[in-house]
Amino acid sequence: MGGRTGASVMPPVYDRSSLLRIDLYKSLRNYWVVHALDILGDPVRRRILELLAEGERSAGEIGEVVQREFGISQPAVSQHLRVLRESGFATARADGTRRLYALDPEPLSAAAAWFDPFRRFWQPHLDALGTELARGRRERRRAEEPAGTEKSDHIVTGDTATGDTATTEPQED
Repeated sequence: MGGRTGASVMPPVYDRSSLLRIDLYKSLRNYWVVHALDILGDPVRRRILELLAEGERSAGEIGEVVQREFGISQPAVSQHLRVLRESGFATARADGTRRLYALDPEPLSAAAAWFDPFRRFWQPHLDALGTELARGRRERRRAEEPAGTEKSDHIVTGDTATGDTATTEPQED
């Protein structure tokens, strides 16, 4: 029989402590991001987070929606809420006999940051889609306008509620 049995393989030992610290840091950081993506990988938990993104909700309200949409039991919903709470995605507070849940955006920001290096693959396509949608809306408005009335073709972008907007001339095809 070749080889020794029961021998364990030891990882290589690095002489440079700085490299080891960097590797440990990267591993811990990636662990939390991967853990966050594991949490978000479940469709029930994603739906609960969508509900919490609309505002604080009671466990009962969340349970009603999730039970109806996914056909799972109330204890299963409670388990998902516990996972979200323990992983930091949601917070809970008592309000009399009710337990109110709210979204904690910090872990979502960390998970979103993981995607940053990959945004270059889809962002230009999303920008082009936005341009095409605006062009289609403008063409529909022109087709619906009665003859002789002219509306501005300027495209306004930004937050009109705060007044932080920019107006641009439309591009001609």
